[in-house]
Amino acid sequence: MKIFQVAILLGVVALLWGLNFFFEENINPYILRVIINCGIGMILAMSLNLVNGCAGQFSLGHAGFMGVGAYMSATITTVLNLSPFFQTDLGVGCAIVTGGIAAAIAGYLVGLPSLRLKGDYLAIVTLGFGEIIRICFLNIESVGGARGLSGIPPKSNFFWVYLWVVITFVALLRLLRSSYGRAILSVRENEIAAESMGIDISRYKIVAFVVSSFFAGIAGGLFAHLQSFIDPNSFVFNKSIEAVIMVVIGGMGSLSGAIFGGIIVSLLPELLRVFEQYRMVIFPLILIILMLVRPMGLLGHKEIWEIFRKKASS
Repeated sequence: MKIFQVAILLGVVALLWGLNFFFEENINPYILRVIINCGIGMILAMSLNLVNGCAGQFSLGHAGFMGVGAYMSATITTVLNLSPFFQTDLGVGCAIVTGGIAAAIAGYLVGLPSLRLKGDYLAIVTLGFGEIIRICFLNIESVGGARGLSGIPPKSNFFWVYLWVVITFVALLRLLRSSYGRAILSVRENEIAAESMGIDISRYKIVAFVVSSFFAGIAGGLFAHLQSFIDPNSFVFNKSIEAVIMVVIGGMGSLSGAIFGGIIVSLLPELLRVFEQYRMVIFPLILIILMLVRPMGLLGHKEIWEIFRKKASS
């Protein structure tokens, strides 16, 4: 079984590598950039879905953790000049993982006091922490301050971004199918019942928050090394709202739904550029209509293969 899994992994890597080469040679750079942005949106949506959809909490500070990952990885590759290794693809990859770890640590520090709260109170606290993180970067001159940080190596291509999409999806799916995942889902369904069964709800909330923050940091690192420039305004409150919209559109608790939500929210503004003057009116209207038609999101709590399996059996 392990040999089979390794073969699948190698096949996925080879496929992504081949697609990356094909896209770079045959697709318009603007279209390719939009496709890559969709991948970053998928990672961001899946990571937030673990907290908002699966754990049943409501975080509004996700952009802050994305910013931690972006600034940490960009600092390693741009500011510190530790080694020429960090200018290579592999070195940038290591820096992005370091950014994810830094975001996970920030998520732990934020989650430890705030996850004792519930509902609106938790949303307000996470919103506050997200803004604190942004203001900190705004005042740290060594990483550019208000001017932002430029000269970041542009190493985020289709291969690296979509490899992380696959890693994020598989990691979160395996987590949710484990005993930890079942405990996290039980917290969403009924905290009192879960606690009465001996589940340490604070512990599992923090686990979900830390894992979610890690992948948000990965998305931030990929974003920084795609744009080659970041500033604190890249991680404002609206970015957190954008991530929440992705999760709600796809379906709270559905990883495959989060992927669809990430694609829709990343792609729609680009498709609506032809209606330049009315773009920011049409986009919210489409979202409102979608929510009226599918109030539980596109997939609700289900994964796409569960829906197809149910239709096939009926």
